[in-house]
Amino acid sequence: MSGTAYDEGAVVDSPTEWVNTHIQQYVATDGVEGHEFRNGAPILLLTVLGRKSGVWRRSALIYGRTGDAYVLVASKGGAPRHPAWYTNLVADPTVHVQVKGEKFEARARVAAGDERARLWDVMAEIWPDYDEYVKRTDREIPVVVLDPVAE
Repeated sequence: MSGTAYDEGAVVDSPTEWVNTHIQQYVATDGVEGHEFRNGAPILLLTVLGRKSGVWRRSALIYGRTGDAYVLVASKGGAPRHPAWYTNLVADPTVHVQVKGEKFEARARVAAGDERARLWDVMAEIWPDYDEYVKRTDREIPVVVLDPVAE
């Protein structure tokens, strides 16, 4: 890691008002409010270290599961560029995760090949719009696996 210690009290949430409100409700209620998104899609909170700012930044993201790991899709709605949370975790794969009331450290990695294809299908079943987002961009949308770090 870059040497910036994780301090949950110093985390910066999304500047987008509705996302920020969602995150704050999730944190305040340990996910009782905010864990389920539209159509029941499960949400976790991912905190990554800003690669330029050195500031911890938190995002609310749809997730899936594979074994003990959590799976994310860096879709950004099919935008031409990767989301900032993704480029930040590529630079520093040590991340912090909250799923409902459970908080833990994880190591992020990008799925490739057959694993990526399998996990894409899992995630598209949870959020079918991912298959539409692919049509909007020339980039390969990354699938990220978060492996919890043993305490």
